[in-house]
Amino acid sequence: MFSYTITHASTETGARRGEYQTPHGTFQTPAFMPVGTQGTVKAMSPDRLTEIGAEIVLSNTYHLYLRPGHRIVDELGGLHPFMGWRGPILTDSGGFQIYSLGALRKLSEEGVKFTSHLDGSTHFFRPEDAVAIQEALGADVMMCLDECTSYPSSWEKTRASMDLTLSWARRCREAQTRSDQALFGIVQGGMYPDLRRQSAQSTVDLDFPGYAVGGLSVGEAKGLMYEMASIALEELPANKPRYIMGVGTPEDLVTLSGLGADMFDCVMPTRNARNGTLFTSAGRLVIKNERYARDDKPIDETCGCYACANFSRAYLRHLFMAHEILSSILNTIHNLSYYLGLMGRIREAIVTDRYTTFQRNFLSSTEGENKNDAD
Repeated sequence: MFSYTITHASTETGARRGEYQTPHGTFQTPAFMPVGTQGTVKAMSPDRLTEIGAEIVLSNTYHLYLRPGHRIVDELGGLHPFMGWRGPILTDSGGFQIYSLGALRKLSEEGVKFTSHLDGSTHFFRPEDAVAIQEALGADVMMCLDECTSYPSSWEKTRASMDLTLSWARRCREAQTRSDQALFGIVQGGMYPDLRRQSAQSTVDLDFPGYAVGGLSVGEAKGLMYEMASIALEELPANKPRYIMGVGTPEDLVTLSGLGADMFDCVMPTRNARNGTLFTSAGRLVIKNERYARDDKPIDETCGCYACANFSRAYLRHLFMAHEILSSILNTIHNLSYYLGLMGRIREAIVTDRYTTFQRNFLSSTEGENKNDAD
């Protein structure tokens, strides 16, 4: 039902290309998962996602638990028919969203008490609840409930947080009842190499079918993020998928793929699209800038997406300035096409065994990013 096959491996880096088979289809790795937090990728329909090459999407347990409720989704056949997506779905446990509530949450060994950001109601999540909710949603890949360690954090607090995440991981493993869903363990450990290594080793001992690295991109310097990711990835089994959670920029995807990561998610392409920032082969383009008012060129002349094939920068600027809904739709089509296209280029570079050259050329071309709109 689930199988992960590595089809190619770089001889110069840790990069590898693979295929992950799930009950709702197979997706190619390294893979980028568009974020559909509330059962929808903002401004995108499922058929459009398929057209631009998305093979797996991510939804969020916390948000779907609060609205419309996992029981309703279950009664209606599960998340796949509910949101009209036929491919694989991964659900985040909601740990990061609860972490983001700050003072509105209270942690204990038993679980986490939190206040809903929607109506102020009080809720309590145990690890067992996180699994039960995700089983009701019917996602192909589920995540253990974890605590995302804040940054900066002392070694002592980070160790306590790591131990809590490991305790919860054991309970999640024991709570799983469905064999048609894969449950991934999550590596924490903050920004301390010894804790990252220990967390990875202890999580691997629990023998999950896949592993995620969490607690990154929470305010630390880029180099530190890469160091912590590298330490964790080195400890994770080569024959199982490795998922870097909540990351990141195009440069992050290229760098981390080179370290051996297989799966990524981030709101960056969709959120930036709605805010009018577009990713291109020449850097980031801020469509609201006056210089594009009479620009008849596409967003990116090297891109063949629907937005680039049919509309000018001038028109897209007009839509954005007029606050038209179509602005978000077209911008999102382009940004996700860019991200998914980049993953295709990453996989091709692995297959042709030229990853080092590809990575060097890509990072060089994006150095000093925002070349279009540096101001």
